[in-house]
Parts: sequence; C-alpha cells; structure tokens
Amino acid sequence: MRSDIEWSGARLRSITDIAAGIRLFEIEPSARFVAPAPGSHLKVTVYVDGRPDVRSYSIVGPCADGLYRIAVKRLPDSRGGSLYMWSLEPGANLTISQPANHFELTYGRPDYLLIAGGIGITPIYGMALALSQAKARVRLLYAARTEAELAFAEELRERLGDRLELFLDAEGRRVDLPAEFARLAPGGEVYLCGPIGMLEAAKTAWADSGRPVGGLRFETFGNSGRYATEAFRVRVPRLGLDLLVPENKSMLDALEDAGVAMIHDCRRGECGLCAVDILETEGVVDHRDVFFSDAQKQANAKMCTCVSRVARGGVTIDTADRTAAMPARQAASITAAP
Repeated sequence: MRSDIEWSGARLRSITDIAAGIRLFEIEPSARFVAPAPGSHLKVTVYVDGRPDVRSYSIVGPCADGLYRIAVKRLPDSRGGSLYMWSLEPGANLTISQPANHFELTYGRPDYLLIAGGIGITPIYGMALALSQAKARVRLLYAARTEAELAFAEELRERLGDRLELFLDAEGRRVDLPAEFARLAPGGEVYLCGPIGMLEAAKTAWADSGRPVGGLRFETFGNSGRYATEAFRVRVPRLGLDLLVPENKSMLDALEDAGVAMIHDCRRGECGLCAVDILETEGVVDHRDVFFSDAQKQANAKMCTCVSRVARGGVTIDTADRTAAMPARQAASITAAP
C-alpha cells in the first residue's frame, strides 16, 4: 500500500445489483468526505489469497449525500478484486483512499461526445450528469453486449433523452467511430472509457480525423485484451526463475510472489512503472496497457506486468530488480499457485 496516499477507514453502507453481473457499493467514509469531481476514482484495499492488495474503482456520480459509490463488475477471469468485493456484506469495514482523478473533465468546450463500453459507463455517467447540469452540448454512446448488462441506462435516458444512444452486440449494433467524430463540432472533445479494443479503434479513428490529439480523453480497464485470458509462462534467466502465471493472477503478482522486488503504482496499465524488458517471446504478447504507444507495442520490447499477458505460450523477460529475494537455485523451478 503506497505511503503517499491518504488512507482511512470506511463502512460499506449498502450493496445493490444494478445490472447483470454489476453491483453498486455505497461506502460511508470515517474521515472527511471529499466531493469527487467527474472522472475521479477511489482506491480500495481488497484481500486476494489472504493478502492485502489495492484496486481502483471509478466513482459513480456526484455523491452529493456524502457517500462514495462504486460499481464493480464480477469478472470470470478476475485477479481477485471483484470476487472479494462481491463477497462483502453491508456493514463490512473497508480501507479506502481519498478520491483522485486522472480522467478530468474540462468544461467550456463547444461540444462533447461521451463513449462508454460495458463497465466503462462508471466514470462516464458522472460526466454526463455534470455536462447536462451545465447545459453543455453533449451526446452519450453506450455500448454493451446485452440490454441486461446496461447500468444506469434509465437514469441517463431521463437526463439526456435522445442524446443517449445505445449499441447492443446482441442486436448487431456497433458504434461508427469515424462518423461520430465527424459530427463533433470543431473544438469539441471526446471522453471514452471501455475495453482496450474500443480505445485503440477510437485512437485510430481520431488520428485519421485530423483533430488535435488532446481532444480525445480516455480511460480503460486493464483486464481487457485482444486475446482470451489464459495461463502463460514467464522466465527471468538472470534470476533463475521459471513461473506459471495462472488465469486469475497478473504477471506482476506472480513475480512478487516469487520474491522479485517490483516497482508499481496504478495496477491499471497507465503509469508504466511496472514495465519490464522483453528478451524473447513464445506466443503473442497481449498488450493491455494504455501507457505505451502503438509503435512501442508493435516493437514488443517492453510490457506492463500489471495488466498485459501472453497468449499461446510464454515470455522471457528481465526486470529492474538486481537482487533476487531468494537464491536463484531455490527459485529456479517455482510455479505460482493457481
């Protein structure tokens, strides 16, 4: 747990199922309530395999009543965070940070296009409410697999009316990003949160549109990738390590479990602190971060261990750690437990 973040206790006030596989958690802080700006997130201490870890969740809405709200989707390939949150009952004690914001909303633009994919609606919801209240020109495109998986759709429809458009995979509807960007007024901005495939398609379409790079703002969730999540091997020859990273654990966690001292912060593929050098690949590196550029990902020289994975094989890496926490011969055949 980072020492430079202000942590405090909190109590879980209530839990509500708001869509298929999505629960809303109302959290009452024991310390001073800090009103979250649109795009803010809350760090929450979770327990995975009995040890404390940290997950970041977007704060839902303005929380004007002094309760923080986060929505958590239960993921089949969860690294343990969503499973832990879903195991809680009202009244549970939590440890949380104060709100922080890496996805800030800028006011005063002539036009706004909000795009959400799946659970990516969580930060976008608050932005939609804030822009609507500010009488801004705004549209929201919300994509999900099925109608049952739409969260906050009714509330958004009440606030936005026909400025909300739904795109359901079950109905074969897809967002036409180039066409939508073409509709945006000059000087307008796009705010997007969704899976990595949606983000990369948006970045390509935005670049093709010739609009200023800074006009596309985004946040993603690091569990998404081009390939299905599967177990893979990671080797660190200098440390004599050969590890199996199971489906439900990140490469970063597996390395730390093996005694490798890693540097990390966000665990969302955003800061790049946990990146390692790729020496050799046997398979395909599934870059799930938003830190490296497309060109850097194609070069395949580094990968963010907190979110990126390997499909159909393994990877040989080197880390910044020059002193293994255990003798190499002792660690040579370690296999991370599933």
